[in-house]
Amino acid sequence: MVALIEKIIQGDEQAVVAFYHEFSSRILRYLQHRLPNDKAQEILNDVFLDAIDELPVLKKQTNLHAWLYKIAHNKIVDYYRKKKIKSFLFSQIPYLEFLAQDLHQPEFILEKNKIRDNIEATLVSLSHKYQTILRMHYEDQLPIKTIALELNLTPKATESLLFRARQHFIKAYERT
Repeated sequence: MVALIEKIIQGDEQAVVAFYHEFSSRILRYLQHRLPNDKAQEILNDVFLDAIDELPVLKKQTNLHAWLYKIAHNKIVDYYRKKKIKSFLFSQIPYLEFLAQDLHQPEFILEKNKIRDNIEATLVSLSHKYQTILRMHYEDQLPIKTIALELNLTPKATESLLFRARQHFIKAYERT
């Protein structure tokens, strides 16, 4: 199995296919028991994309099966967390529509512009790398994997950088 992982890390596409065929059926069954069928295949693909991204940092003594199941479990948790957030937001739509109508009043427009100016001033006060990652994620709405490629970082390192940038932003914004 170590040789297969080494080939994947070196970019061997046939090794990726072999890795997928070796483990996908068990992981798919695991997902199908916990997710709607239409989502299981989609999340299976995400599991293997994440696994392949993380293979270079995988410790050799790690149980590969258990590691893949852990990734799958985390994807299931993420799926249900996002589903819960969406259902809450949709339940709040009448309130949000009412609030949106009020936001077009002149006093709200002035307040909105003031907040936007404070956000921009805070952003400019941060380091260049924090500004860059925050703008890429929030203004350009790029996903973590795309940002990671752009910044030549791993997805985990990108998530950590984004977390630190948000923390610095919050502290700086509270001071303004």
